[in-house]
Amino acid sequence: MSAPTAGNFAAAISAVRSTDTLAIPLGPGVPGGFLHALGDSTTADRFVDLKVFGALLPDLYSLFMRPSVHLKSGFFGPAERFLRDSGADVDFVPADFRRFETVLHRLKPRVVAVAGSMPEEGRISLSLHAGAFTDTIADVIADDDRVLIVECSPNFPRTFGRGAYTHSVAIDDVDHVVYSDRSPLNLADVVPNEAERIIAEIAVGFVRDGCTIQTGIGGIPTQVAARLANGDGGDYGIHSEMFTTGLMRLHQSGKVTNRKGTEFDGFSVTTFAAGEPALYEWLDGNRDVRFLPVGIVNSPEIIARNRDMVSINGAMAVDLSGQVVADSILGKQFSGIGGHEDFVSGPGLSDNGRSLVCLPSTSVVNGKVVSRILGRLPEGTVVTTPRHQVDVVITEFGAAEIAGLSIAERAHALARISHPDFRDELSATADVWPSD
Repeated sequence: MSAPTAGNFAAAISAVRSTDTLAIPLGPGVPGGFLHALGDSTTADRFVDLKVFGALLPDLYSLFMRPSVHLKSGFFGPAERFLRDSGADVDFVPADFRRFETVLHRLKPRVVAVAGSMPEEGRISLSLHAGAFTDTIADVIADDDRVLIVECSPNFPRTFGRGAYTHSVAIDDVDHVVYSDRSPLNLADVVPNEAERIIAEIAVGFVRDGCTIQTGIGGIPTQVAARLANGDGGDYGIHSEMFTTGLMRLHQSGKVTNRKGTEFDGFSVTTFAAGEPALYEWLDGNRDVRFLPVGIVNSPEIIARNRDMVSINGAMAVDLSGQVVADSILGKQFSGIGGHEDFVSGPGLSDNGRSLVCLPSTSVVNGKVVSRILGRLPEGTVVTTPRHQVDVVITEFGAAEIAGLSIAERAHALARISHPDFRDELSATADVWPSD
């Protein structure tokens, strides 16, 4: 490592060569000020071939509209979809969140840039994202030919790891420390519609006192967290890839004890956080939540060790065999694999775990109401989570507990929770499943 620099972006920008490789973390770990500066017209014209690996960009960056800049994304969000549809060179890398570690190891990016909080006592907290970058950051620090850039902002909370993983870097190990006033993404809670409220009510029925919980973002997880926070139960634990505003409110309700029965007792476990500004204020200096590498947080075997684990995930569609489509539409990338399969499969490795896949029974496509429970997946569909991992599927018309059911039994169980307008047709398909 060269001697560290601090202050403005000029030196850090100059450290990126005209032909180079750059890696940035998923969403909350993106160094936004640095990326905007890197795409400024006075600097980006020099790029000949800049390859970038990232995921779930929290903002639109002009850098990626440059014809000489190529983005490989492990998770599409609105920014990636906009860039793709606008003609930018954006491509999807099929990998779940844990496998980002392998992807990064193989790509061996020369430059790694991450976001962090303001330095304290000679260290910089990695704030809202641990993810798959732990080993990569260590590798960059150990290699004099590679470059580590950390963008520090007073608006990013100081958070903590656990044990040997401190979730921070020594300022002396950073090549370029830059400062900005960037704020984390303000990800407001999604207001659930009526179907989502009913689904959440059904889902809460699977959560007993003492359960360990995982949720994501969206109307259903938001409503589940709210119902648990306002309900009569308690003694909950949290082990969740993403820590949300809803999980903060569950903490604030006094219902979280984190007696999970694992080495992570006493605190909530996560690998990244995103939500409203109040969440970031609450996380600052808060040791009740610990950020750990995704290889730990998303390990199905570790997930399974949690007491009475209940995971709550969404889907775009489910077919009558139980195959789940959660990240693409007819093969066109919409989001990403993330931890979907890990948190669906993990609870199933224990006797008392339950995994819930939740989705409204219909959606509107080109003005037409279509069923999200499908007899057959259309040609070109890409499956996110295979049928043998799935435990419970919930729509506003009920819960189908399909783990352990035969092919014919699960087909009928799923047809029964479809929308009434499609139920007869799906039941007829289930009658001949899979011989037709």
